[in-house]
Amino acid sequence: MPRNMSFMMTTAQMYDRIKTVTRRDGWWFLKPGDRLWAVEKAMGLKKGEKVKRICMIEVVSTRGEPLWQMPPEDCALEGFPEMHPVDFAIMLVEKYGCSTDKVFNRIEFKYLDGGI
Repeated sequence: MPRNMSFMMTTAQMYDRIKTVTRRDGWWFLKPGDRLWAVEKAMGLKKGEKVKRICMIEVVSTRGEPLWQMPPEDCALEGFPEMHPVDFAIMLVEKYGCSTDKVFNRIEFKYLDGGI
């Protein structure tokens, strides 16, 4: 059974299918070919609230990468084409309370039509 991966900060980008890379503080067990349900929110659901699936995705590649090494083209792949890598890094530093030296798991994925 595929796991759920939350895209709470980038739900619109996932529905628009413009996001093909995500950075995570974890998920180191993923490998190419793994399939996941992209969901709006997976944790912190209120009583009676259910997970809302966006789509099925498949992992293409993963690698560890410090925020400060993020290439400029990855902003668009993350769904933020108007951002500069420094601004993207600041956004994650503020969210996670970390430094730009923090190594995140860069996960590239593709969209699968028709589920699994």
